[in-house]
Amino acid sequence: MKFGNGLRFDRAECGGALGDLGTFIPLLVGMVNRCGLQLGPALFCAGLMNVISGLIFRIPMPVQPMKAIAAIAIAEKWEATQIMVAGLGTSVVLLLLALTGLIDWLNRTIPKSVVRGLQLALGLKLLIGGFDLIAMSSIDHESLSQRLFGWDGVGMGVLCAGLVLVFYFSKRVPGALLVFGVGLVSLFASQPELLAQTQLGFAWSWPEMPWGNDWSIGLRGAVPQIPLTTLNSVIAVCALSIDLFPKRPARPRRVAISVALMNLVCCPMGAMPMCHGSGGLAAQYRFGARTGGSVVVLGVAKMTLALLFGGSLLIWLQEYPKSVLGVLLLFSGLELALVCRDQTTRMNFFVMLITAGACLALDTAIGFAVGWIVATLLIRGVFRIDPPPTGDASP
Repeated sequence: MKFGNGLRFDRAECGGALGDLGTFIPLLVGMVNRCGLQLGPALFCAGLMNVISGLIFRIPMPVQPMKAIAAIAIAEKWEATQIMVAGLGTSVVLLLLALTGLIDWLNRTIPKSVVRGLQLALGLKLLIGGFDLIAMSSIDHESLSQRLFGWDGVGMGVLCAGLVLVFYFSKRVPGALLVFGVGLVSLFASQPELLAQTQLGFAWSWPEMPWGNDWSIGLRGAVPQIPLTTLNSVIAVCALSIDLFPKRPARPRRVAISVALMNLVCCPMGAMPMCHGSGGLAAQYRFGARTGGSVVVLGVAKMTLALLFGGSLLIWLQEYPKSVLGVLLLFSGLELALVCRDQTTRMNFFVMLITAGACLALDTAIGFAVGWIVATLLIRGVFRIDPPPTGDASP
C-alpha cells in the first residue's frame, strides 16, 4: 500500500522496521533495569518520535538510544534525573550547532574518507556486538545441549542467521520480520508463564526534576555523547542517506534540529535520550525499508505496546532471546560497514582505515580527530602515500 506522500506500508517496510531492534532493546532494558527509567513513557516517546521522523524525512530514519549516555548510565547505575540532564545538555549543544550553521560547515569540511572510517568502525562494533550477544546466549546455559540446541543458544543464532541469508535479497519475505517472529516463538515456547504474568495498563508517573549533583553527573555524560551524536547521528547518517536515497537525502541542519527537539521535549517526560544513527538506517534499509512508512509502523507498534502493557512488557524484553537480537545486530553492522567500499583510491582507503582503527582502539571522537588530521596532512602534501612499485624489481 502506497500513499501520496511517498510512504509505503507493505511487508518489506514492516520487516525493515525491525532491523534496528538489536541495539534498541538491550540499551532500553539496561536503562530501565539499572537506572529506574520508566519503560512505558520511554517506549511511548520513542514510538512517537519514530512516527514524526518517518513523516518528516520520508526515509526509514531510525530513533535510537544515545549510546554513550546509555553505556555510562548503565555501567555507573545513574538515576533517571541524571540521564535526563545528559540528554538535555547534548541537545542544547546540537541545537546551537544547527542554528549557527556550524553543522553545515562541518558537513562540507570533513573529508568523506574520514566519515567512511567512522562508519566502518561503528559497523565493526555492531558486528562484534552481535557475535557477543550470540556467545552470551550460550553462556547462560549450563548443559552443552542447551548451549547448542536450546531455545536461546548458538543453534538458534545459526538458524536465524541462515534465515536472514536465505531471504537476504528477497522482496517477498522480509528476513527481519521472520527472524523476530522466530524469536517470539522461542520466547513463549521456552517460558509460557510469561503470558500469564503480563498485565494490561499504562504505567506512568511524572519524573522528578534534577537537582544539585544530578547536573554535574549528567553533564559529564553529555561530553562524550556530543561528538558521537554530531558525527554519527547527523553527519554520517546524512552521508549514508545520500548513498541510499539520492533523490531524498537528509540534510544536516534538519537532522540536528530533529535530534535536539526530540530530546528537549521528551526527556523531561521520562524518555531516554534519543538520536538518529547511520547504523540504524543501514539496518532498516538492509531488511527491506525504503520509505518512512517503516518507522511509522514501528512507532505505532511501540506506542500501542506501551499503552496496552506499560511496565509489564519489560518481562518480555528481558527474556527475549539474545541469540536472535545478536543476529539482527550482526547484519546491521555488515550493512553499515559495506557502504565503505566506495573508498577505492590508496589515499582515501588509508585515511578510512586509520580513522576506523583509532575509533576502535581509542575513542570515537579521538579516532575521528586522528583521521581528520591525517587526511588534512595528506591533502596538503605534508606527506605522501606512494603506490607500491610495479613490475619485476629484480636486478
